Amino acid sequence: MRFLRLLFLGALFTFQSILLSEPIPTGPNGKPDLNGVWQVMNRANFNLEAHSASAAMHLVEGPVVSIPHPDILALGAVGSVPGGLSVVEGNKIPYKRDALRKRDENRNDWLNRDPEIKCYLPGVPRATYMPYAFQIFHSEEAFFFAYEYAGATRNIYLEDPGEPPVDSWMGQSWGYWEENTFVVEATGFNDQTWFDRSGNYHSDKLKVTERYTLLNPYLMDYEAIIEDEEVFTRPWKIKMKLYKKVGDDAQLQQFKCVEFVEELIYGEWRAK
Repeated sequence: MRFLRLLFLGALFTFQSILLSEPIPTGPNGKPDLNGVWQVMNRANFNLEAHSASAAMHLVEGPVVSIPHPDILALGAVGSVPGGLSVVEGNKIPYKRDALRKRDENRNDWLNRDPEIKCYLPGVPRATYMPYAFQIFHSEEAFFFAYEYAGATRNIYLEDPGEPPVDSWMGQSWGYWEENTFVVEATGFNDQTWFDRSGNYHSDKLKVTERYTLLNPYLMDYEAIIEDEEVFTRPWKIKMKLYKKVGDDAQLQQFKCVEFVEELIYGEWRAK
């Protein structure tokens, strides 16, 4: 058994080495070709920080231990939370004291407050690590991101357009190359989006600096530096891997979920 395990690990290491040694595809300008459909394989959308598995995102006091909120109880294991590793550098989001209190209030009222439940646009960087794929289209003249969730999109300016004219859910983004890394600076957000389902949030002073670094044809490093002086004591960073889809499923499906939540949001005003 030990021999088989070593043999398997050796084969896996060899396979990984082959993948990492493949040449990085490039475009006509010699820069890495990031075109394609990408997706994460982590639990960051549940909680950016390390977390154990639990019965539900929204727990209430039970007779002995906390139990799922009555509106989630019938979902059973489908409504539970899988454990996940931290994607936050240093493992802890550096909240100011009052801001941490608000984060906890968000977490304890998840069913009513999480914008994902109402199909609001996800914002940045959350759009990247939701459990849905996204597609990068780019050439020397243009960069465009399309997200499966809620049909969200981002047009990435390639020259600094100046101050955003208005705050929005997805903000305003402009990008540039630093050697072989594509850097995107995003500002102009409203304060309505969350970073995950655990109530981690920001103000309208948020600035996100993303870095996309292609490692091989199928794997990319993703980093995002979060700055918001109203909520956090200092800038902080998240980091994760993005995986490129290949084959027949290398395409976005439609998930424009607004119509799915009309009854949730407006049902009380529906004609009886």
